[in-house]
This record gives sequence, structure tokens and C-alpha cells, in this order.
Amino acid sequence: MKERREKNKLKKIFNYIAVLMIVAVATSCNEEGFEDVNLEESSVIEMSGDWYVQTFIGGNMVVDYEVITTSNTAADDGTSIQMSDHEHIWAFNSAVPVDLSALTFSGSNLASKVDDYEITITVTNGVIQKDGTVSSGSNQVADLISFDIEFSDDPGSIYHIEGYKRTG
Repeated sequence: MKERREKNKLKKIFNYIAVLMIVAVATSCNEEGFEDVNLEESSVIEMSGDWYVQTFIGGNMVVDYEVITTSNTAADDGTSIQMSDHEHIWAFNSAVPVDLSALTFSGSNLASKVDDYEITITVTNGVIQKDGTVSSGSNQVADLISFDIEFSDDPGSIYHIEGYKRTG
């Protein structure tokens, strides 16, 4: 008799847990109000991507190929790109104003925050040229990115960054 009560009790607990799991799964799969993300619909898609770049100062290379990323900002309004070096070059992550029709970008005293490292950057002469270069590894025609950048914690030093878009 005691054994039967234990089995019934375990069955009730199991059924209760099963119902809770079904409810949790059913409510977590509710897609109402959500749309599929389509990155190709970004307002700055022509200027977005991963770029393999080299960094120069005074004509001398100071950082060989590293990756930076350009993408849409949270607003995705076509006025800025988000640019990050993933802490490979200097540790910057900033929204940079763009001219979409000319594929150019620049801005002064742009806030940059990476972890607790807060600086400003000034970007000048920023340009993306479609099919403007050849990738270093595969010799594939690729888009070119080129810009100058100055960091507030190294005033007066202008770094030239140039490279190509990841070709996949």
C-alpha cells in the first residue's frame, strides 16, 4: 500500500513537471511580434563587413593584417556605421558618420568605449571603393577600405588604415 502511494506521488510529480515543460516550450516559441532579421536590408549594407587591414604611421607599418568590422548602428538610419577593431589595433568601437552615395565616412571627436577604456577618435579620409583592390591571400578582387584615424590618448599621431573586405 505504501509502495503504491509512493508510485502515485511520483506519477503526479512527473505529470506536473511534464506540463510545466510543455507550457515553457509553447510560450518560448511564440514568434508574434518578431520579424526575421535580414542583414541584407541594413541601410549601410554597401559599407558593412569584416575587413583585413594594415595600420601605418608615417609610412611605416605598425600592425600587420588584423580584422576590423563595419556594420549598421542600432538606429540603422543610414547616417553612420559602427566601426570596431575588436581590440586588435587600438581598442576602439565608435559610430562614424557616412555619406552612403559616395561611400565615404569621417567624423571628429567620436566617442569610443571598449570595456572601461573610453577615448574619442577622429576619422578622416574614410572611403570604401568597390572592387578597389585584391585580397592578400586568394588574390580575389575585393572592396577596399582606407581611412586615417587619430586617438585622443595619442594626440598628433595619425594612423593610416587600409585593407580589403573579407571575400568569404
